[in-house]
Amino acid sequence: MVHDRRSALSGYVSGLLSAGRSVFTAEEAEEVLGVGRGAFLDAAERLQRREALLSPRRGFYVVVPPQYGSWGGPPPSWYIDALMHHQGHAYYVGLLKAAELQGATHQAVMEFQVVSDKRLPKIRAGRNLIVFYFRKNMEPVMAGTERRKTDTGTMRISSAALTALDLLRYPRASGGIDNVATVLSDLGQTIDPEQLGTLSALMERPVVQRLGHLLEHLGHDARTGPMLESLRARGSLPWTELDRQEVREPDFELEPQRRDSRWRVIVRRVPEPDQ
Repeated sequence: MVHDRRSALSGYVSGLLSAGRSVFTAEEAEEVLGVGRGAFLDAAERLQRREALLSPRRGFYVVVPPQYGSWGGPPPSWYIDALMHHQGHAYYVGLLKAAELQGATHQAVMEFQVVSDKRLPKIRAGRNLIVFYFRKNMEPVMAGTERRKTDTGTMRISSAALTALDLLRYPRASGGIDNVATVLSDLGQTIDPEQLGTLSALMERPVVQRLGHLLEHLGHDARTGPMLESLRARGSLPWTELDRQEVREPDFELEPQRRDSRWRVIVRRVPEPDQ
């Protein structure tokens, strides 16, 4: 009987792949196969042991095609949209992963980074690591996202403008100020200035100040006009440190090398982007 259940689920999984689908829920499989939860879980566990099935979240399953067997699962881009829909959370693929998808290719991204409206634990899916970053109010910034085609459908990613702002909003996730400068050196030329100006009104002022300074430092002055107008419309600007993380280091005692009065940014060490 157990072998029959496993064979039935294996056939169901193969049928999904043949139809161009790579994900399903426990409820869907139980209904199609006419089995209860216990019988389904028993069969699913056996397929997971054979690395033919992956379950990144309870009740949600990803079919592992043979070519991805050694990786323990297909790329997260295959299923991230369906997974977030299954969990009922707004999301977009962002930060360094979005920068890579937008054409910034200085380095390989080790994490599949996702911004979501809920604090979620990371997912180890075979060799892939999906890491979630929290944004409390997602709706206003969703205009700064776009649908990107994947091998199995689409997923939502941040635009170049939103990505640039997020790199400064989540500095730890971005690999530090030098890495942010490296990414922006590629990403800057693809940013829509008008969209950047609109999104800047939704961001913390220090984030906008730091990004404005970096873009101009990297030679992307043509992208910053609407952003600066948006910033000035919010009133007087206090001075802000370019790199808060360095200033917090107990042994960091560098005097400011520069004070950018246009953006009111204190620069203690000029970022060094990779060439």
